[in-house]
Amino acid sequence: MDIEQLKDTFRQRYGREADGAVRAPGRVNLIGEHTDYNDGFVLPIAVERETVALYARREDEEGNFASLQADEPASFTLTAGPAIRPGKPAWANYCRGVAAMLFREEVPLVGVDVLFSSDVPLGGGLSSSASLEVATAYALLAAAEQFKAVPDMRLAQLCQEAENKYADSPCGLMDQAIAILGKKGRALLLDCRYRTTRQIHFDNPDVVAMVVDTHVKHEIAAGGYARRRAECLRACEHMHIKALRDADLQTIAGNEGDGRLSYPEVHRARHVVTEIQRTLDGAQALEAGDYEGFGKLMYRSHESLRDQFEVSCDELDAVVESASKCDGVYGARMTGGGFGGCAIVLARADKADDIGKTVSADFEQRFGHAPSLFTTHATDGASVLW
Repeated sequence: MDIEQLKDTFRQRYGREADGAVRAPGRVNLIGEHTDYNDGFVLPIAVERETVALYARREDEEGNFASLQADEPASFTLTAGPAIRPGKPAWANYCRGVAAMLFREEVPLVGVDVLFSSDVPLGGGLSSSASLEVATAYALLAAAEQFKAVPDMRLAQLCQEAENKYADSPCGLMDQAIAILGKKGRALLLDCRYRTTRQIHFDNPDVVAMVVDTHVKHEIAAGGYARRRAECLRACEHMHIKALRDADLQTIAGNEGDGRLSYPEVHRARHVVTEIQRTLDGAQALEAGDYEGFGKLMYRSHESLRDQFEVSCDELDAVVESASKCDGVYGARMTGGGFGGCAIVLARADKADDIGKTVSADFEQRFGHAPSLFTTHATDGASVLW
């Protein structure tokens, strides 16, 4: 992303120079899928794709937001607080929500002009939305000179709430947390119940995460995600527990049948319980540099997501199957909410090109179009560029 070109575009749009710029990365989850809203553990990394926001402070209280990835800009009064409501264009609801949450937190916002540019794939399960939310928050805080006003984890919670309430997306905390708390060469083990974190070594230069974007999003995606959350909630109600984190396989088995746990609820609960353990085991494997062991956990995670949680699809299964046959691959799995989007492949860096060519060719032969691929190491969370 050429920062000088962005400066020129900002100048053309707003008729003045930008005061500064911030960035917020996308993320890929190494393991721990559909566990965040079940009070479990997740293990994401911040990726080398990001949203950049240039900003300039205004003398009034207006916020003007434009994106190079969107046709229509948005404007609203930043100090309107509760009067800030979702509206058109829809992409700017993430910005509206963040502004409303910061106002509620009593952060003294000021008027600002903002220009976004992002290379985080949209709709691919790499959390382009959280990247936009965190970039918005950093731009608003930077313009108001209020960076120390909100602690990191609290800021992640505010951005999560913004997405829940203003974009009507029932996401967990993982995406916003890694966008803020990510560290270069580290994966973030996040306890979604207690909001505690531990940085896990993921800094071997000879190992890369390969992200494969299928460019597919099946129509069931939005409704399917909400339905899975509801099934998890019903399973908890039947077992009289707060969250599936509190269950184990024995408890689930003891509640099957007799009008208690239904077919889907049993399978959803089994996935979550085993996925939480896989995530904890995966963190230990990474710390020990046991990439083969971690890869086996990735395959088991994908099988559970496919068979127990039922959120995979033919395209994601094909990527995992193709990658599993390649020399230099440790493991592969779908990542994100499912029903399309991206898969992640953990691989030797010196084999990445060959793996990418094989996976891409196999996919195109089967589905008639090629996926997009990029490799990444773990990078830093959000920061000020200048």
